[in-house]
Amino acid sequence: MAEIEIKLDRPRIDELLAPYRQQIGNDFPGYRNHVYRTVTYAMHFLGNHSRYEPLVETAFVYHDLGLWTDHELAYLEPSEAVALADNEKYGWGLDPDALRGAIHWHHKIRPYKGPHQAVIEACRKADWIDASMGIIRKGLSRAAIKQVEAAFANEGFHKTLLRLAKDYGGSTLVGGIQVTRGIVKW
Repeated sequence: MAEIEIKLDRPRIDELLAPYRQQIGNDFPGYRNHVYRTVTYAMHFLGNHSRYEPLVETAFVYHDLGLWTDHELAYLEPSEAVALADNEKYGWGLDPDALRGAIHWHHKIRPYKGPHQAVIEACRKADWIDASMGIIRKGLSRAAIKQVEAAFANEGFHKTLLRLAKDYGGSTLVGGIQVTRGIVKW
């Protein structure tokens, strides 16, 4: 597999995140860097083909957004709804089925097969790498993951997820169960 390409500046990501910065609050640096890491991994799996970039960047900006916009642990559908509404409102012209699918299936345990398979599967693998902090590598080298993590520091992102599970679920255990039931797909 080719060396991983790291883009330190992705204006689309920053533009799309900007309207949600206040809602995300103190969690913003961690979420932004999570988005950058996952986009980097997904684009790598897609051979860095520019035709995928707007969809991948948009999907990852929105993929967890429901945690903050709707305060929901089952955040996939709220995240999809915000992404689809903004896609229509701002006329981005992204395929709504591909955008919805990239968000909806990003926690799927088994490989995704179906429409828009290449991009959805790349996003799924990318999020598993970052959610597991590189324990699950999906074919990437440890060195590549370390490069990406060095470029985009964690900024407490994984601690944020635990805190939100506790805040929204009443306890980390109950929240963790709610998250798992609400977002993990087979």
